[in-house]
Amino acid sequence: MGKVKDEALFLLIKNFLTIYLPTCRNVSDNTITTYRTAINQFLKYVADAKGISVLAVTSNMFSYELVNGYLCFISEQKSLSPATMNNRLAAIRSFIAYASACNPEYISLYSELSAIKMQKTELFAKVDYMSEAAVKAMFDEPDTSTEIGIRDQFMMIFLYDTGARIQEVLNVKLCDIKTGKTPTAKLWGKGRKMRTVPLMKDTVSHLQNYLTVYHKGTPMLSNENLFYTKRKGIKAAMSDDAVRVRLQKYADAAREKCPEIPEKVYPHLWRHTRAMHLYQHGMDLTLVSQWLGHSNMETTLTYAYADTEAKRTAIEKAMADNPSTVAEDTKCIVTDEDILKQLYGL
Repeated sequence: MGKVKDEALFLLIKNFLTIYLPTCRNVSDNTITTYRTAINQFLKYVADAKGISVLAVTSNMFSYELVNGYLCFISEQKSLSPATMNNRLAAIRSFIAYASACNPEYISLYSELSAIKMQKTELFAKVDYMSEAAVKAMFDEPDTSTEIGIRDQFMMIFLYDTGARIQEVLNVKLCDIKTGKTPTAKLWGKGRKMRTVPLMKDTVSHLQNYLTVYHKGTPMLSNENLFYTKRKGIKAAMSDDAVRVRLQKYADAAREKCPEIPEKVYPHLWRHTRAMHLYQHGMDLTLVSQWLGHSNMETTLTYAYADTEAKRTAIEKAMADNPSTVAEDTKCIVTDEDILKQLYGL
């Protein structure tokens, strides 16, 4: 292991994540994980950009240029939404604000980062999701004659069935799973909010197969992570980046058989996909909102808007060869009132 070049920086990071956030700010474990991910990703980006090791990163590298470069990188390479990019920027700014309070030499860095503008997010932003055919093709891609294939297939099934955020899935313990008469999974979302979602019959069947391979002999009351990796015989929690890499690998392979699979397949896409399919199959938006653990109904309304827009596009495409049959002013224009009526079943 190399020597840390800026020990003060890494000590500040440690204290920020292990003392300040949980004790002084009293934030949830998920929020701490989000902040840790943002800082880890940024350190790795800087190290790669500078051609140095992560341990050689210094405080002056938390500059406007490098932070802005990092945000562009995760937008282009990881297909993160503007909201997620804003969260990453807020995490880095929060750390530098903490560092400024501890050490005045960081104040100039905080001033630089304050000049970086947050990404604009629309009330009804475009929602990317997969078709049901694409979902099936993804499920079929892993080689289930191998242990890794069994794990990866079940993870995709679990992501889709629960509609959970990736960190919620990675945080699931065996004791959070109930396989009795009414199978359920307990998820811990933003702000330490807990919700329970049902597991479908087919998911439970895959779960039982997965458990015999990855948790053989382990009691279901265990606090062991449902999903894990093994390094040198030692179990470790999976990272969301590792999941992203594996999902993209299967997507690229499965696209040859199913062209409907998007170019970018990432964990949150499964959440959008499940929500859209539930809505398209008739589930009321209030139930979809509860399923997803949304604190604001406006977030769920995005799916109603996206589905209506998809129908409008399909109608326009179908009528393209005979435009005279549809007057220009009869195009479907979605308004807030239309969506609210749809929400209340009108």
